[in-house]
Amino acid sequence: MHRRTVLKLPLYLAAAAALTKAPLVSAATGRWSADRASAWYAEQGWLLGANYVTSNAVNQLEMFQAGTYDPRRIDGELSVARRIGMNTMRVFLHDQLWATDRVGFSRRLSEFVSIAARHQIKPLFVLFDSCWDPLPKAGRQRAPIKGVHNSGWVQSPGAHRLQDPAYTRVLQSYVTGVVGMFRDDPRVLGWDVWNEPDNPARDYRKVEHTDKQELVAAFLPHVFQWTRAMNPVQPLTSGVWQGHWRDPGSRSEICSLQLEHSDIISFHSYGDPAEFEARIDELTPLGRPIICTEYLARSLGSTVEGILPVAKRRKVGAYNWGFVAGRTQTYYPWDSWNDPYTELPETWFSDLIHPDGRAHDDNEIRFIQKLAGVGSPT
Repeated sequence: MHRRTVLKLPLYLAAAAALTKAPLVSAATGRWSADRASAWYAEQGWLLGANYVTSNAVNQLEMFQAGTYDPRRIDGELSVARRIGMNTMRVFLHDQLWATDRVGFSRRLSEFVSIAARHQIKPLFVLFDSCWDPLPKAGRQRAPIKGVHNSGWVQSPGAHRLQDPAYTRVLQSYVTGVVGMFRDDPRVLGWDVWNEPDNPARDYRKVEHTDKQELVAAFLPHVFQWTRAMNPVQPLTSGVWQGHWRDPGSRSEICSLQLEHSDIISFHSYGDPAEFEARIDELTPLGRPIICTEYLARSLGSTVEGILPVAKRRKVGAYNWGFVAGRTQTYYPWDSWNDPYTELPETWFSDLIHPDGRAHDDNEIRFIQKLAGVGSPT
């Protein structure tokens, strides 16, 4: 049995609320109307992209830290993305990038946006993430575990910082600082405020705390409010990733918060085309634009050829998981967590291209280009 932390949730709630300049407002206050969201979405065209981590980065810290940030590599990789026909990339950030080096991180992030803009690619930035390692540390990151899918990814904020009322001020500064940099910048697509906030992240049990869901549920409305306080020209979202969205009575508290506060609705689906379309059907009655911010698990039936035609027909934006193969090793399947692979699978689980720009599957890339309406193969 794990010893419970002495920090009590009501005290934490009081601390978090005290850091906002005004009382926590309802979801309806400041949220875009459905008409405004639809008008914005119509201006974007069909959103087609991927979840992007540079091939030399094991996680979001390594991608943007001073010692491993690689603008030349980013420029080359995004040039391939544009030739394929992509116009957006989902990109994860981290609070410790801001906490440890806000000046340097701000400069690098501005450069990243400029590089992406040169390739006509708009980033959808992810501010927080509840997946994977709950004990992130800035600085040199550990090497990926051989043969294991995404073995170096880290949560933001980490477990200890999520429980620390004093650090909440840093988190607020991070959100308002980053969003404030780009609040009126049309080169940025939007703000995905928290990735899979209700993901239990199995390794969290190693930390002496068992109320992660309650803490995240307390935090999430504040993160939406901090972001919206900057009055950005971009929409806010947080992607739901579990079912039962149609019936409010069966939704988790966090799922309900995500749907109530989001300007545009986003979701994850690693199922086959029928399951993917069923998720769209469940979310359509909400009356807002829909994008899928994660798909592609080839061995599970979530494929480029199966998913993208549905997404385009239903006018749903789509980001596959993993653009370029590298230190994230997401070409290995999820079962590698329990049984590491000794050889690279012939058919990758996720990811589209090799670090040198070669396609994993030439036919797959040609298929994307055809749907995107671009010319010759890369």
